Amino acid sequence: MDTHRPYPTIEQVVNVARTRIQVTDNELGEARARRAALARALHIAFPGSRHYFNGSIAHGDALTPLTDVDLGIVVPNPLGLYGPGKKGPSDLQEHAANIIRRELADQYPDLRIEFRDRKRSILIRFRDPIRPGQPDFTADVIIAIDNPSADGLYIPRFTKWDRSHPEKHTQLIADANTRTHSVFARTIRLLKHWNRMNGRTLCTWNIKALALDAGLADGALITAMRTWFDYAIISLQQGETRDPAHVSDKPISLNATRAEVLRRLRDASARLEKAAELDQAGFPVLACKELADMFNDEHMLPSPSRADVLREGARFYNAPARTFGAPALITSTPRPTTTPVRSWGLR
Repeated sequence: MDTHRPYPTIEQVVNVARTRIQVTDNELGEARARRAALARALHIAFPGSRHYFNGSIAHGDALTPLTDVDLGIVVPNPLGLYGPGKKGPSDLQEHAANIIRRELADQYPDLRIEFRDRKRSILIRFRDPIRPGQPDFTADVIIAIDNPSADGLYIPRFTKWDRSHPEKHTQLIADANTRTHSVFARTIRLLKHWNRMNGRTLCTWNIKALALDAGLADGALITAMRTWFDYAIISLQQGETRDPAHVSDKPISLNATRAEVLRRLRDASARLEKAAELDQAGFPVLACKELADMFNDEHMLPSPSRADVLREGARFYNAPARTFGAPALITSTPRPTTTPVRSWGLR
């Protein structure tokens, strides 16, 4: 360990880590350009429609490499031909696919569009990577109609319709980002990456829906993550997550058994709590090691060197007034009233 400066706090470490996984400016610019091109094509296909943006780009929590971009088009339905018990979305999706293909073919000559036998979206494969040799991101387009008798929209579910409110979802997240000065989006980005590297037992929307109800606040990212894990464990013990817009009557499905989801959440929460305790007690190297083990990604958050861990481990074991056990055995204790925070002013 560098003896000329103190080892960084876990708040500093996690702030640097989040910059390594956030979407790049090139990806962001290209995603917005392609999303806008799709929106223009959809307005040609459906005059008088309105579009909305959702997903990670719209929510401010996209990871790199970017995997997809999301948007929806709300199609006029003045005669009430479409909806539950009426016509399904298939012919609207086919019309949209044809117009997108026509309008974007010159710019993306290898364009591929899939919509048959898909649950919700039209899948757009641009087949034009931003960087040669790298995978390209796709686009998911939702064809929706207004619900004339209640809040929200009808969106496709194969050949039928489901109730949802993606426009309100995006507004709820925008409000949370404003209220927390982007701590919400930064926390979601970290949680999405943790989930990606540890089994993907939760879908991204479940992470966000839980966060909307967890009461994340402006402040330290470590504190926000601890708040999310505490709430997620309690909430999922009681049942699957409900729609935060209170429109869909279906809860958000888990990607694994509830027991497995809760096991992974508890394991991560315990490591995060242990990291916070060690950090506050003055053992930042051991704290960083716990955080690195939690995220399980040496590129995003590398572990401290073995020499640093051994050196601080020896100091830990020789400390005269330890109030908790060995780093590998520490269990969760009541959290301190404050968490040491130092802002680096990073995006």
